[in-house]
Amino acid sequence: MLVPALIDFADGSKDWQIFVGTGSLIAAACSLVAVATRGGRPEVFSQKLGFLLVTTVWIFTSAIGALPLYFSSINITYAGAFFEAMSGLTTTGSTVISGLDALPRGLLLWRSLLQWMGGIGIIVMVILILPSLSAGGLSLFHMESSDRSDKVLPRVNQLAAGLITAYLTLTFLCALSYFALGMGVFDAANHAMTTLATGGYSTHDASMGYFDNRGILVASTIFMALAALPFVVYIRAFLPRRFQLWSDPQVVVFLLTCVAMSFAIAVTRRVINDTPFGEALISSSFHLVSVITTTGYAAEDYTLWSNAAIGIFFLAMFLGGCAGSTAGGIKANRLVILFLLVRANFRSLIRPHAVQRIKYGNEEVSVEVIQTVTIFVFLFFGALLVGTVLLMILGIDIITAFSGSLTALSNVGPGFGQIIGPAGNFSSLSDPALWILSTIMLLGRLELVTVLVLLFPSVWAD
Repeated sequence: MLVPALIDFADGSKDWQIFVGTGSLIAAACSLVAVATRGGRPEVFSQKLGFLLVTTVWIFTSAIGALPLYFSSINITYAGAFFEAMSGLTTTGSTVISGLDALPRGLLLWRSLLQWMGGIGIIVMVILILPSLSAGGLSLFHMESSDRSDKVLPRVNQLAAGLITAYLTLTFLCALSYFALGMGVFDAANHAMTTLATGGYSTHDASMGYFDNRGILVASTIFMALAALPFVVYIRAFLPRRFQLWSDPQVVVFLLTCVAMSFAIAVTRRVINDTPFGEALISSSFHLVSVITTTGYAAEDYTLWSNAAIGIFFLAMFLGGCAGSTAGGIKANRLVILFLLVRANFRSLIRPHAVQRIKYGNEEVSVEVIQTVTIFVFLFFGALLVGTVLLMILGIDIITAFSGSLTALSNVGPGFGQIIGPAGNFSSLSDPALWILSTIMLLGRLELVTVLVLLFPSVWAD
């Protein structure tokens, strides 16, 4: 909190006092906890403790991150501030704040920092914590990069250091690219943080449309796609004989999907809207990658293009990026496994006595992985329906309720419709609706199972 405090102090904004005061309060509370628990540690790191730790860290960090927003010069309720902080830390990008261009720079930086911290937090959690808990269908990733027989790096701390280094390096390169293409230093730094986090917070209400620069759209498209790839790829790139980008099926599926969908939208714009194909391809690629990577940037209201384009964007909101990245959604690895499962079952209908083996790349997919992927997809659509119904009970129309639940669960950002579409925001929603959406964002970011397992009484029986 001291970083945005320094920015506000230099700009003469009184909000620096809020950052310093809140930071001091949190530091004092944490110091008391540290003193009270010194020398103590759990004898065994159990799965129960792991689920509780991951969930409570995200909840309490959001509650603390909301304080500077709540006490600032913005007229916002605590529900709105919590929603904004949760949206930042889950790298969703939905916002309840209007008039970003007139906000103090410290608050703008704080929003970007929340997303940037949330991005590296989810990478570390997905790669180092969730695999050991077999949560959210990610035991596949555990099989790929965390088993003793095939570690990417020999020690966990080396792996964590490599992930952080890759994240920092890509953030710096992205900021440098934005600056070279015409952004100011402050805008370049903020947008680089939210690009690599695939979060989509901007310093302007018009988002990327503020800059009106095709080069920036191209650079943003590239770095959003890079952020949606497994970050282990970047560590392997510097290891001898370990860089095999195309050996991971989810990478191939993700990149081909981005290319195919972008091209399809560009063709529809050329045919339906008579837009020059080059311009249509750049704009379509930027917005498609923004949605499928769950970043949420926008340069214009793409829901006005055509019904065909809206249909493709609607499908992209479900898909997401790769496992082990900052992107949300169902994720490409799960989609690959589901496709292989369906294909194996169809083959079994034709050849009932044949043994159907499901292989992901060079590895055979275990029954446990298939089970966790199936459970995740079931819970995903169940949570989507429950969220939609709850929002409709509050009087929200079905388009806003459904797209709002979907964008929160997939951590995309903007939804559909006039209220929460690319040209709107979530400021008009009631506090109860914001609490519901905040909960859905948490569920989506933490892979559903991690949170929902804590609701079963049997977990706390012993």
